[in-house]
Amino acid sequence: MAEITRRPTRTVRVGEIPIGSAHPIVVQSMTNTDTADAEATADQVALLAQTGSELVRVTVDTEQAAARVPEIATRLADRGVTVPIVGDFHFTGHRLLREFPDCAEALAKYRINPGNVGRGEKRDANFERMIRVAIDHEKPVRIGVNWGSLDRELLTRLMNENAARPDPRDSRDVLLDAMVESAVGSAERAVAIGLDPDRIVLSAKMSRVHDLVDVTARLAERTDAPIHLGLTEAGGGAQGVVSTVTALSILLQRGIGDTIRASLTPSPGGDRAEEVRICQHVLESLDLRHFASRLTACPGCGRTTSTLFQRLAEEVQAHLDARMPEWRARYPGVETLKVAVMGCIVNGPGESKHADVGISLPGRGESPRAPVFIDGQRTTSLAGEDLLPGFLRILDEYVEKRFAG
Repeated sequence: MAEITRRPTRTVRVGEIPIGSAHPIVVQSMTNTDTADAEATADQVALLAQTGSELVRVTVDTEQAAARVPEIATRLADRGVTVPIVGDFHFTGHRLLREFPDCAEALAKYRINPGNVGRGEKRDANFERMIRVAIDHEKPVRIGVNWGSLDRELLTRLMNENAARPDPRDSRDVLLDAMVESAVGSAERAVAIGLDPDRIVLSAKMSRVHDLVDVTARLAERTDAPIHLGLTEAGGGAQGVVSTVTALSILLQRGIGDTIRASLTPSPGGDRAEEVRICQHVLESLDLRHFASRLTACPGCGRTTSTLFQRLAEEVQAHLDARMPEWRARYPGVETLKVAVMGCIVNGPGESKHADVGISLPGRGESPRAPVFIDGQRTTSLAGEDLLPGFLRILDEYVEKRFAG
């Protein structure tokens, strides 16, 4: 895979996390708890952070929620969780940020939707109030435009101007321009009020893949601010995952994007942290970042009548998952480890040679003899009851030898 060249941007710091082209792409997520329930929200923030979310956004929509933000921050600090907390504001942010200064101070960043701050003169005044709070507390902001809550006055004006043209453009084209204009214009307004440009992140979110790709590409042409990527209202299940991965991957491959989120609809009581893992997998697949060892395993076919390689792959993946927290703490760079568990002789030896540590089963038979490859060289063979424990032992020894420093 060719190396991806990211577009140059400013660097914005959110707490201790730098965002921008010179720094790793940041994974973020959002809680779905009632922020007024400080204990439940702190628990979910901790879960997301433990999974690997580097920014966590919480809804701040009521006085009760705003009042509990400092408590949430304290609960997290007491547990040693240092992830920056971002406040998500709509409609009432101008009031809550001013009436609850402890909330404004506890948050690491404010998310402002210019389509939901009011209309007419109130819109401008409310937006300015939020920006001035950010200035007073020295906080960055993300100005995030969503197509479902786009500034209707701006859209109407651009649509009317388009209709008066001798050659009107497609309405979708005007909508995308309105999204970009809302983001860029709001950023310019924030700077005019006094906010440092190095405290601004932008986003323009759509719910269809090609719309998000097009609008974000246009936004990237108009600004040097870092850009947050996310397919809004992506849905759930396989469809939501595939749509999200497709949109993020296209943009990241073009060098666009400095923070990402997978806005998936979870099943009732589902694992909220799944959205974090999806983002990590996207970045790993594009070789933009590495979070855990990569396991290569074949899908199986008519040549793999034995299910032994499938069980072996599961056990090896479970071992990697269990050991990775400890390994990351002890062995810098272990996230780049590549392991292969292959099921037959067609691609098995070749894939195993390309991995750091690989094993290739013959495909048929429940008692195979399987060669093991280390750094491209066949070193030994395993068979019988020692197949799994022997391979795990080789893995552990390789990690200690290569990454111990």
